[in-house]
Parts: sequence; structure tokens; C-alpha cells
Amino acid sequence: MMLSRYPRYFLTATTLLGFQAIAESIRQASLTASDICCQVIQRSGIPNVYFPNDTIYLERVESYWSLTSQLTPECFVLPRSTEEVSTLIKTLVKETQCQFAIRGGGHSSNAGTNNIEDGVTIDLSLLNSTTYDPATGLASIGPGSRWLNVYRTLDPLGVGVPGGRIGTVGVGGLLTGGGCSLYLYRQGFACDSVHSFEVVLADGRIVTASSEENSDLYKALKGGSSNFGIVTRFDMVTFHRSPIWTASLVHPESAGEAHVAAVKKWIDDVEGYQNSSAIVFWSYRPALKQTIILTGLADVSGTANPPILNDLLAIPGAISSTTKMTNMSDFALGTQAEGYRNIWFTVTLKNDEKILAKAVELHGKLVDEMKAESSDGDFETQCFFQPLPAVIGQHGRDRGGNMLGIDKLKENAVILLGSLAVNGLDQEALGREKMIAWKDDLESYITEADANIPYRYLNYADGSQDVVASYGEENVLTMMAVSRAYDPDGVFQSRVPGGFKIPKSV
Repeated sequence: MMLSRYPRYFLTATTLLGFQAIAESIRQASLTASDICCQVIQRSGIPNVYFPNDTIYLERVESYWSLTSQLTPECFVLPRSTEEVSTLIKTLVKETQCQFAIRGGGHSSNAGTNNIEDGVTIDLSLLNSTTYDPATGLASIGPGSRWLNVYRTLDPLGVGVPGGRIGTVGVGGLLTGGGCSLYLYRQGFACDSVHSFEVVLADGRIVTASSEENSDLYKALKGGSSNFGIVTRFDMVTFHRSPIWTASLVHPESAGEAHVAAVKKWIDDVEGYQNSSAIVFWSYRPALKQTIILTGLADVSGTANPPILNDLLAIPGAISSTTKMTNMSDFALGTQAEGYRNIWFTVTLKNDEKILAKAVELHGKLVDEMKAESSDGDFETQCFFQPLPAVIGQHGRDRGGNMLGIDKLKENAVILLGSLAVNGLDQEALGREKMIAWKDDLESYITEADANIPYRYLNYADGSQDVVASYGEENVLTMMAVSRAYDPDGVFQSRVPGGFKIPKSV
């Protein structure tokens, strides 16, 4: 009698197991590919995998500066070390087909550059340390660091590195995109001060790229963005830090002509005195309901009122004016308006008063149209002139070269950042239409005037702009060769959809 029960028990257990298998199959079928990828990552033993029902997940979404980048991946993964990044990449590439994004500081306004919908976001924010080795003079900086934290570590040690002028900007994106700083005219782009990169390749290998080791990859990473691997450490050459003299001025829009003339002259003179810095931009501010001109001046040698800046300092009618001696920890406390949807475009122009004035004129047209058509009137603009004197290209050559193509620049130029911050998807659609018109009108004008410089600065560019191609055919071919050598399957071209990609052909 007891024996007769065993077959019934066996059948029942088998049936139960069958039902469980069917249920699991149904559940798996209901999961997206990215859901499965996130589960595979968890099974690999990597901690800090966060899903939409986790508090940390929501915090990571909201930590992006621009609302345009606050996407919702299937999961965020926050590796704690280079080794965990390596394990993560090997797992994703070998065991899944999912797409992923790479996030450093999260400051890009381009949706998909540093985040992803229905994929995996590799968030490097825990790789945020800064250390200094006095024996080598190198500062080792994690890709998830923000520049303010870097400065707060290095300033007390009396050393510095060229980096972002706003402390909330991330290290990784700025350096792999070029990198403007207060030291731009003395030392070139910030990427030119990188001594070596620690990089996780598509097959999970951890390599060092420097002038002596993997030198082709080293050069390609200086402007090549996320096309070749994940940088997990930047070793930067430091310099002895002097106090920084700064001046901040605000003028009414009526002082525009004087500013255009003065900034043009300063750019033409800067090669002879490379410690100074000058930024001038026109900005519509909703609280004021008008456009103002903001000027940021600096001298990184600590010289107050250097003569090269006299013309900018002498413009009459300032609404406010402040000067002081400071350091980068204090200087970088400046912020950009948060809580907006941001649209950025860039154009590079010859340093010509007529051309700069045209950019300002078209900015005024943008402001007038937004005032008339914006549903809430709450928008902010920038017509931001970033000087690009030809001497910057020489600094890049002297420091081993980069991918930017600036070494071929024969005349002084200006990088324009045109930006618009708005509320809501409907206003973003309107704003994008207006911004494209501004860019197109300006590019048409400067092309006709033979004043267009092909280079487009990656960190100011819209995702629709072909930044990598603007580096020039020779550099594009170099990057294509480096990609084939270090990522032969094109993982960082096909599985990382966001960012500025190497063209498939030239």
C-alpha cells in the first residue's frame, strides 16, 4: 500500500515542477532583453545594481543636470573599482546583447549620451577619488569625479590641473571631449595634460594608454570620447598653483558693440600673454526679462588687472563689477540653472568683429521669438563666446597631439556655445526649432563670408552635429584604425548608441 503511493507522489512532483517551469518561461517571456541583462549582471556577482523600484535608482535619474538626460534605464549599475567595470563589460558583451550607456558626471544635455532608455546605464559615480603623488607630480582622478572635488583635494597641496570652470561638471566627459579651462591659453585643452589613461576595453582587458604604452589609443582618447573603451582613471600632469585673479562684470545689452571689439582684440593678443582668460556671453534672464552681458576675466599667475584685459575692464556702464584673488575651489562654485530642458549647439567662427556681431544679432532674434511664442516666458539663453586662438593647437602638438584637429588651425577663432533652457516637452520642441534656425542662419552667413572653421567642440555640441568628422579626415581615419585594433567587434560603436560616434567611412 505504501509502495502504491510513490507513483502518485512522483507524478505530482513532476507535474508541479512542470508547472513551475512553464510559469518561469512565461515570466521570462514577459521580461525585456534589458531586464534579463540586468539579472545576468546580478548573477555575475556585481553589487550595486538598482532597479526602478529602488530609491537609489530614482536618485540617480534625478541627479542628471539637464532634464533631457533624465532617462529611465532598466537598471543602473554602479561599479566600485576598475575590476568591477571589467567584469561588468565582459558579462554584458559575452553573455547578453543589450545596449548600455556610460555616465561620468552626468552633465551632457544630449538625451542618450550618458543615459539610456530600455538598456543598462553604467554609472561611474563611485569611481570619484582624487590622489596626488608628489614623486611623479601626477594627480590620479576617477572618471566619476566632479571638478569641484578635484580642486578641493589639490588646492591645499599647492598644485593644480586644468579642468572645468564649473565645479559640477564631470571629469570623464570633459577630458575625453577636449576640455576648456582657465589654463586653456597657457597649456592647451585639458586633455593635453593627461599623462595616461587607465582603460577597460570591450573584451574586459584593463590597459594603460600613454605616450609610451598603447600610444595610438592614448592619442585617440584625447577628444575621441567613449568610442574606444571606458576610462577608469586619468593621471594628469600637475603644475604649481598660483593664486588666480578674477573679475566678474555685468553690463546691459547696449554695451554689446564695445564687448565684441574688446574680446576680438584680446583674442588676437593672447599669444603674447597666455596667463589671462576672457569669457563674454549674452544671456536672456527670465527674472530680469531682458538680456545682459556677462564677462568673466582671469589671470592664473595672480597678476591683478593685467594690461591685456584693459579694454574689457574699461567698458563703461557696468551694472556690477567684482574682483578678487581666489583659487579653483572657490572659482568653480558657480552654477548653471537646474530643472530645465537644455538645448545646446555649437559653431566655430573666425575671430572677426562682423561675424561675432552677427552671432549676437541672431541671438537677439531667438530671444524675441521665444518671448512672443513661449507659453510660460520661463526660458534662459546663452550666446557664449569661447576664444580659440591658434596657439592652443601648438600646445596640443607640444604635448603629444590629440584628435581635435586644432593643430591645423592657422588663424584665431571663437567657439560659440548657443544654449536654450526651457520647461516641458512642448517648449523643448519649440526651442529646438528656434535653436536650429539660429545655428543654420549663422552657419549660412559665415560660410558665405568664408569665416567658418570646421571644428565643432564636442562638449558644447548637439547630438545631431557631426563632431568627430569635424576633426578632419586624417584624424577620423586614425580613430577608425584605433577602434579596429582595440575593439574589433565594434562594441562601443554598436552597443553604446549614445554619444558622438566615429563615422563608418570618410
